[in-house]
Amino acid sequence: MPEWIVTLLLGCLEGITEFLPISSTGHLLLAERWMGDHRSDLFNVVIQAGAVLAVIPLFWKRVSDMLFRLGDPEVRRYTAQLLTAFFITGVGGVVLEKLNFKLSDDPIPVASALLVGGILFVVVERLLSGRPHTDEISWKAAVVVGIAQLVAAVFPGSSRSGTTILACLALGLSRPAATEFSFLVGIPTMLAASGLKIVKALTHPVAGAPPEDWSAVALGFLVSAVVSFVVVRWLLGYVRGHTFAAFGWYRIALAAVIFALVAR
Repeated sequence: MPEWIVTLLLGCLEGITEFLPISSTGHLLLAERWMGDHRSDLFNVVIQAGAVLAVIPLFWKRVSDMLFRLGDPEVRRYTAQLLTAFFITGVGGVVLEKLNFKLSDDPIPVASALLVGGILFVVVERLLSGRPHTDEISWKAAVVVGIAQLVAAVFPGSSRSGTTILACLALGLSRPAATEFSFLVGIPTMLAASGLKIVKALTHPVAGAPPEDWSAVALGFLVSAVVSFVVVRWLLGYVRGHTFAAFGWYRIALAAVIFALVAR
């Protein structure tokens, strides 16, 4: 299969899965494994950043408030909570980088994380059915979201959006509020991660590694951004009237398929 077609497919896959709580990293690792086309961590992180940037126009009111209305106490508090979650994730990410942490492309851990997350979504949604919820982000939620992003970074298949949304739901947030906070905190998180990867690739290339195909990185970035915009716009409407249980069942089914394929 031509390289550019593989890049288009991976960009589309990233755009679809980055904000759906079904693990973009898990899907990318598995797709690359079965297509026999392994891409660099840099490629995967940068196309994730493309998908993340797509949320800015959809949340422009919130973003513009944080840029131009910091004199408002409510806006200042929300901004500080986002930065708190980002700081916790950032510190943990630096530690992981110093330890030379590498994502495993073994399908079993990915499938296991998908399965556990899927079960949690189904269980949490059933437990929270009919219970009161709030749209106000607490400081506890901000801290937990920062930690949840680290969990997703360590366990491919768990899903960054999935772990953060689950954490917010468990703490009593409404689905729209949980979704918005999860998506917004992903902006600085993924942009910082992609920026660091780019700097590292330029200044400390891995000995013996093939040179990065920057045209493929750029194409994947653009495709994932466009597809992500469409998907996120749909998801924001979906969560106003639906639970996340369907995504939980999808994760469980996908995990079962992966386990079955590996067992063959």
